[in-house]
Amino acid sequence: MTSEKNISGSMFEPILRAPPERPFIVAQLGQSLDGRIATVSGDSRWINGPFALDHLHLLRAHVDAVIVGIGTIIADDPQLTVRRVEGPQPVRVIIDPNGRLPASARCLGVGDKPCLIVTDRDRPAPSGAEMLIVKSSAQRLAPADIAEALFERGLKKILVEGGAATVSNFIAAEVVDRLHILVAPVILGSGIHGLSLPPIGKLSEALRPETSVHILDGGDVLFDCDLRHQRRG
Repeated sequence: MTSEKNISGSMFEPILRAPPERPFIVAQLGQSLDGRIATVSGDSRWINGPFALDHLHLLRAHVDAVIVGIGTIIADDPQLTVRRVEGPQPVRVIIDPNGRLPASARCLGVGDKPCLIVTDRDRPAPSGAEMLIVKSSAQRLAPADIAEALFERGLKKILVEGGAATVSNFIAAEVVDRLHILVAPVILGSGIHGLSLPPIGKLSEALRPETSVHILDGGDVLFDCDLRHQRRG
């Protein structure tokens, strides 16, 4: 377990003070200086350093549920647990509308509660999981509907951890309260891009969230973006 001495508790205050009457969603993304989350081949371990991983595990410990898309499970096979820090384990949530989750996925065999598999149709759940059926619109599971379904189960504070497409979809749907971007001091020069949002025609249409910056040991820089409050100009 690595040290947490340089990770400020203030950045978790918005989660602790989250309004109880609606879902509170924080998203996170780790990337290189040139905005890549992986190489051309998909290799992404480890773009960010150990203190950035500590921060991610602290985020998990501050929420009720952590969401990833099925692509992240297939590519990285994460456990989605709190291991590097002290804290409660979040419920693991996997968006998998087409039943691609491997029975061997590591997230199915850890934690003290079953994984929730988000889909729009009933199907047998793999061992260690439970199906969460969410009605789809236009052949797509809407982020707002997923968040509301989790909220109705008592999972009020939600971390959207990946991948980039899932994080982008939640931001584009305007349901994300805070965005934590962890930028590593590395340049890939090519590879898979991070955020991808609908195109804009004017700079005046760009998101300009109020942002605080934290430098972590090892050189990673954390941008804590308040998407509910925008800068002017």
